[in-house]
Amino acid sequence: MSERAYPIAPSGDLTTYTRTTFSHGGTERAVYAKGSGPAVILIAEMPGISPQVVGFADRVVALGCTAVLPHLFGKPGWDPLAGSRVTAALHTTWTMLGACVSREFTVLATGRSSPVVAWLRALAADAHNRCGGRGVGVVGMCFTGGYALVMAIDDRVLAPVLSQPSLPLPLTPGRRRSIDCSPDDLTTVAGRCARDGLQVLGLRFRDDPFVPEGRFALLREQLGGNFIAVELDQADGNPRGPLPRHHSVLTADLIDAPGEPTRDALDTAVTFLRRKLHAV
Repeated sequence: MSERAYPIAPSGDLTTYTRTTFSHGGTERAVYAKGSGPAVILIAEMPGISPQVVGFADRVVALGCTAVLPHLFGKPGWDPLAGSRVTAALHTTWTMLGACVSREFTVLATGRSSPVVAWLRALAADAHNRCGGRGVGVVGMCFTGGYALVMAIDDRVLAPVLSQPSLPLPLTPGRRRSIDCSPDDLTTVAGRCARDGLQVLGLRFRDDPFVPEGRFALLREQLGGNFIAVELDQADGNPRGPLPRHHSVLTADLIDAPGEPTRDALDTAVTFLRRKLHAV
């Protein structure tokens, strides 16, 4: 089958988004936003707010929501798929090393929520106040996948989506059965699931070395049937993807065509956000 049979994720134009800044706890960061309606906080995967992440954000805007993209790392708008794989790997590695040495991100430790989530929760509260609606959606990807789980301790978060949550790096058996969320925060989210009917959506490729089965098994144990797991086979990913094993469900490894398992997974995420935030 030719490459033309494997349409890739669409690219979005970050210049069509409004850039502002948001400050909390003495930290100011750039934030890009577009659309109207309930806010969805889209927390980019490594190496940052790529055109493919913006392309997913455009789908959120089309739902009748406000897409809110905080800039946490990398170069906003830089396209990791535009150059060679070597260039993309070097840029991603450099960006990840910067995050690893930052105290804002919990990369290796288990049983801890990343400190940056406090800033993200404040951003979500501010976005909800400005945009209105029933509540807020949160989509975390890869390095930030678990952030959507931690943010769900806030009752305003109605639609947490964990796409390929990759932290802590699964270097040991203990880390493979953990996620970057403190026990207290996980208990709080589980309480919301049991008490309020909160649902948490998780997406991953099987045999992705960054997102082991044990991580989703933990979420099933802790959240019960309120954890909705969408798990794809490696054969479902786009052959034009950048990594040896498929990883990015909503962006780089998406086959953007109706009937494809990855497109079905993306549609599930979009439907989840619409149903939770618009009550349809």
